[in-house]
Amino acid sequence: MRRILLLVHPTRPEAQETAALVSDELRRNGVTPIGEEDVDGDDVELAIVLGGDGTILRAAEVIRGRGTPLVGVNLGHVGFLAESEVEEAVDVARRAVARDYVVEERMTLDVTITFPDGTVQSNWAINEVSVEKDDRSRMLEVAVGIDGRGLSSFGCDGVVLATPTGSTAYAFSAGGPVVWPDVEAMLVVPNSAHALFARPLVVAPTSTMAVEILARSFSGAQVWCDGRRRIDVPPGSHIEVVRGAEPVRIARLHTAPFTDRLVRKFDLPVSGWRGGGS
Repeated sequence: MRRILLLVHPTRPEAQETAALVSDELRRNGVTPIGEEDVDGDDVELAIVLGGDGTILRAAEVIRGRGTPLVGVNLGHVGFLAESEVEEAVDVARRAVARDYVVEERMTLDVTITFPDGTVQSNWAINEVSVEKDDRSRMLEVAVGIDGRGLSSFGCDGVVLATPTGSTAYAFSAGGPVVWPDVEAMLVVPNSAHALFARPLVVAPTSTMAVEILARSFSGAQVWCDGRRRIDVPPGSHIEVVRGAEPVRIARLHTAPFTDRLVRKFDLPVSGWRGGGS
C-alpha cells in the first residue's frame, strides 16, 4: 500500500479546502493520504505540504530520520521552500502518484551547546541557527570563532548561522548574501554588530562555526533553530554549528533555475536584460 503524508496549515480555510482536493486525487489513484499522527514507519514515500515555509519546516520535523522527501505547495507569502503554488496542488498530487519528480538534498545544520556547568544539548536546523539577545535593552556580547580559532568579539543583537537554503530567510534580513542552494557553504551573519569587522562570512561546508556568550554579557541569549525550537543559554555558554549529518530531501517538480525563483519571489525588475549580449 502506497502512503503519502499530507501535512496542512492548521488554521487557513484555503489549506483545508485544497487538502480535500489533493486527498481525493490521491485516493482516486490508489494512494492513501495520511496525517502526521499516522507516520509510524519508513514506508511514507512522500510528504505533500500545504502552507508556507513554517508548515514545511514543521513537516521536516515530522519526517526527520525517515529519508522521506517533501514537496511544498505555497499558501504563504514568499514561500521559498515551496515548489508549487496553490492552484497547482492537484497537479502536484498527480505527479506524486506518477512519481514524476526528482529529489535534491539540501544541507542542514547540527548545533551543539555546551553550558557553563559542562552539560551539553544538541539540535538541528534547515535554514538557520540564530543566537539572539534575551534582553532587548542591552547588547549581547559574543566571541565568534571558525575552525577552533577566535575570529572577533563584539556586542550585537545576535548572530545568524545559516545554510544556503536559509540565506533567503533570517540571514537575508540581517544583511547576509543570497547563496544559490546548490552551493556547498555555510554563512555567519552578525546582526546589528558594534564592530568594524562584523561583515557576513561565507565558510566551507567542512568548517565549524562557533559563538561564545561572553561572561561580561549582562544577560544570556536564546538559540533558535529555524525559529521553531528555542534553547536558553546563559553567559559562558559555547555554541558550535557544523554541517548536519542528515540532509533534508526536497522533491523538485520544475527544472527552472534558482534565478527564476529569486526574480519571481522578490518581484525583481529584469527589464533591459538582453540575455547574453554585452
